[in-house]
Amino acid sequence: MAVCYLNTWKRFVQEGTLDPARLNKRIAESWYRCKKRDVNPYLRKGQHILPDYKLAKKRELHKVFLDTMAKHLKQMEHMIREAGMMALIIDPEGYVLSISGSLRTIHEAEKINFVEGVCWTEEQVGTNAIGTSLQTGEAVMVNGTEHFSIASHQWSCAAAPIYDSRKNLLGVIDLSCPYEQSHPFMLGMASSLAYAVEQETFRLASLRHEVLVQKAVKLAEQYTDQPFVIVDQEGKAVAASRPVREKVPGYFGRPLEEITSKAFTILKQSPLLSSYQEKIGTCFLLSEYPNQLIRKNQKETFHFQGAAGINKSFQDTLQKTKLAALSDTTCFITGETGTGKELIASAIHENSRRKNGPFVAVNCGAIPRDLMESEFFGYAEGAFTGAKKHGYKGKFEQANGGTLFLDEVAELPFSMQTALLRVVQERKVVPVGAAKEVAVDVRIVAATHRDLPKLVKEGKFREDLYYRLFVFPIHVPPLRERKEDIPALIRYLCKQRNWDFVVPRFAMEKMLDYDWPGNIRELMNVLENMQLLNMAGEEEVERYVRNYFSAQKGLPEAEKQAPELSAREKIERDMIIETLKHTKGKAAAAAKLLDIPRSTFYRKLRKYGL
Repeated sequence: MAVCYLNTWKRFVQEGTLDPARLNKRIAESWYRCKKRDVNPYLRKGQHILPDYKLAKKRELHKVFLDTMAKHLKQMEHMIREAGMMALIIDPEGYVLSISGSLRTIHEAEKINFVEGVCWTEEQVGTNAIGTSLQTGEAVMVNGTEHFSIASHQWSCAAAPIYDSRKNLLGVIDLSCPYEQSHPFMLGMASSLAYAVEQETFRLASLRHEVLVQKAVKLAEQYTDQPFVIVDQEGKAVAASRPVREKVPGYFGRPLEEITSKAFTILKQSPLLSSYQEKIGTCFLLSEYPNQLIRKNQKETFHFQGAAGINKSFQDTLQKTKLAALSDTTCFITGETGTGKELIASAIHENSRRKNGPFVAVNCGAIPRDLMESEFFGYAEGAFTGAKKHGYKGKFEQANGGTLFLDEVAELPFSMQTALLRVVQERKVVPVGAAKEVAVDVRIVAATHRDLPKLVKEGKFREDLYYRLFVFPIHVPPLRERKEDIPALIRYLCKQRNWDFVVPRFAMEKMLDYDWPGNIRELMNVLENMQLLNMAGEEEVERYVRNYFSAQKGLPEAEKQAPELSAREKIERDMIIETLKHTKGKAAAAAKLLDIPRSTFYRKLRKYGL
């Protein structure tokens, strides 16, 4: 590896210039990343250290990886200590889970906060073996002033990433020591350890699969005629009983919803554990119903608080909603913003056995990041300054016995996805500042308007969490694909809000011809404006409809975009709207209240498109 001189580092930090010949390519690329991210090159200590309870949760989450890694490190323990090195085990997010090795070296590392629980990524501390290995997915060695921040200038570090059999990152192994004790074989040692752990992981995955199959055979003997299917940790079917095999011959490797959607409904699900109490799969006990009986029962009992309409795509959505209500299966609702995903989630709840329990809806994109953990999992009394006297029950506990609707779940940050995964798997939460777990009985329905499989491929959403949530998908079509339902939707929305208002024929023609990018939410806004202006006369409704839909379609040229209003004009427009509401749409009364001549008032209505 090329030697990085201190003046090379100084010149880059101060001037941003770098001679590529002076530095290893991977190190140079990392320096440029750090510069772009405004990482502080004069940082002397790690800044972000987890509190003990969060570190304990991370260790529990990565217990199998930690145990496997520790077993292989123990075989090299004497060599690592004799060489004056320390070994660190790091999770996929860059947090140090464990440190072992030379006590003198560990003590030196404490001076720069290179301790258990610290986050040692490029974003936090600049170029370093751990962070750069996480960034590149390769084994890396960084010596002395090759580190971007001066905190690590006196250190030499070598790190290698570790993957499971599905190419998911398990974590990183790092070997570090003071620079003057640096060993050229450190990178080879780290790579060898990573390879050994990966091979052990592959072997354990194979054993888990064998155990899963063995358990399936035993269950088949126990439940001869009971339909059941066993899925692995990825949510794919690996075994099934005779009734399922007969109904769905090509079941193997298929997602659960493909097996259950046509002929079965889920009665119960149970985790399957290894001898180490590690979850290796799930067994779903099923119930087989004749399709005719299902349709009959659903027709008699299913209630939908919305306009069902006649569109075939939306009827398919409702049919899936009915099936989802028959079980506690985790559902995933997709669809554009404003299509009514929460209404579908509510229908699943209201028609399920949980209908007498709470329905708790959470917009995952609206919760500040630093409040997410306490909002979802709650907190104990005295957990932090300002905490409520008796603590706070998070959304999972609030939804106990009912349904938790996670809207816009794709907006969750990666750290919260990790925490959510464990709760979804175990159905247990640990409130912030609490020592004990709280069991919760919650049915989860998630939703997003984003392309979640694409986010998984881009590494922005955890693949394992995706498979936990994407069990029974339900798609809600956009309004432009169900225009034949617009009259029914208008009747429903007007009745819901007690609007005594009939949409004129010319307006209905415009509405049926429009593509509704804002979907039902936009339709509701348009109806509210029309209802308000209808009180001022049909002329005002016609003017509004003509202006609104012409502007949206870009016709005519003069009406493509209304000129931007000044602050004064915005205040005046809002005042006119509020006054019309107060007078129930009577223009003459509104003009009188505002002390404006009626002719001037109507001119302002036209000016503001009201």
